[in-house]
Amino acid sequence: MTSRWLRFAAVAAASLALLARPAAAQQILRDAETEAFMADMSAPLVQAAGMEPRNVQVLVINDPNINAFVAGGQYVWVHSGLIAAADNVNQVQGVVAHELGHIEGGHVIRYGEGMKEATGITLLSLVLGAAAIAAGGAEAGMGILGMGQQAAMGKFLAFSRAQESSADLAGARYLSKAGVSGKGSLEFFKKLQNQEYRLAIPQDDSYGRTHPLSGERINVLREVYTVDPAWDKPMDPKLEARFERIKAKLVGFVSEPSQTLLKYPESDQSLPAHYARAYAWHKSAYPDKALAEVDALLAAAPHDPYFLELKGQVLLESGKPADAIPPLREAVQLTNQPLIATLLGHALIATENDANFAEAEKVLRNAIARDRENPFAWYQLGVVYEHRGDLPRAALATAERYSMMGEDQMALRSADAAMQGLKPGTVDYLRAQDIAMVSRAAVEQKRKKR
Repeated sequence: MTSRWLRFAAVAAASLALLARPAAAQQILRDAETEAFMADMSAPLVQAAGMEPRNVQVLVINDPNINAFVAGGQYVWVHSGLIAAADNVNQVQGVVAHELGHIEGGHVIRYGEGMKEATGITLLSLVLGAAAIAAGGAEAGMGILGMGQQAAMGKFLAFSRAQESSADLAGARYLSKAGVSGKGSLEFFKKLQNQEYRLAIPQDDSYGRTHPLSGERINVLREVYTVDPAWDKPMDPKLEARFERIKAKLVGFVSEPSQTLLKYPESDQSLPAHYARAYAWHKSAYPDKALAEVDALLAAAPHDPYFLELKGQVLLESGKPADAIPPLREAVQLTNQPLIATLLGHALIATENDANFAEAEKVLRNAIARDRENPFAWYQLGVVYEHRGDLPRAALATAERYSMMGEDQMALRSADAAMQGLKPGTVDYLRAQDIAMVSRAAVEQKRKKR
């Protein structure tokens, strides 16, 4: 989650939802099952890196490119395209281990060091070039300027490649300490190398690139991985089965339905295939077909919380909120997941039955207590407060939502409105005051930039 803070984007009510951070306009895929899987998959690696698993998050971004990155804080961002391209969980673990190497090495913070060195070279070349021009050597002066810029870029690229190589070796250490094979890491670098071949990237020299060539990385890491005791250790079959489910549901959610149905045809009766097709049919507005796929999943695992969650989602978004409540209630009881609880709260409100609003408030308040960075949960809670006539708290919930969305002006207005009706000195009043203060400063800063 890093410097890119959450903003609600689209598919607001969906259990698998898109959110975005305004700084980079990146869409984040929030999904209870995916986040639980990523946490369990990466926990041994995080511990091997000397970090606390509860402080490190591995999140998925809706982007078809094969990529992963860190951007400040203890957060690893994985593109949905990378998961779709991975053949097994071990390959994803190899990527995550590498990114953890960037976190442990403080590479995002040290990025400024590389820029500073490169800038120093550029400034020196400017001084020398200007002196040569002033002395009458215009051609020599321009040459010095050009060489200085080239040297600065080379210095920075070398710095970047060194960081990547350092993260590769750090990731190898984490995999070894966690008892996870490095085969997946090498396999994934091979995929990247095949991409380089397709793009006709020269394979003889990595000069001029921010990353070492994949072939160079494979050669170095092969020597490390093949002698490691974990090299021949098989993958955890339960973790691999969970990965296949996650991959299928992500493909079903982000891909065009026609593409999903080609990848997971009707002839494929596996659980992942049913999962992918359920999302494909739901996206295509065929609720009966989607429910048929979900029922096939529940026939195999009647009390799987994520299958129950999906059934509730399809029913809710098909205009049957009352029918969605029982499966969602059971899913919440089984997992206590705040994202699923938010979906249940939405279903309770969507019934427009006054008797359900008290339960909706309880469910949503519990969800927010465990996951404050969910704008849609705040929106739903605001609806509950407005329904019961508590306009100041409805305004506070709206302020929370706009604050996460990066809508500073709207957050300021809502926070000011909340303070007009809240008792000074209370927790809610102080929270509204905090939002107003931060939002006002952000508005002023934007005004000065203009």
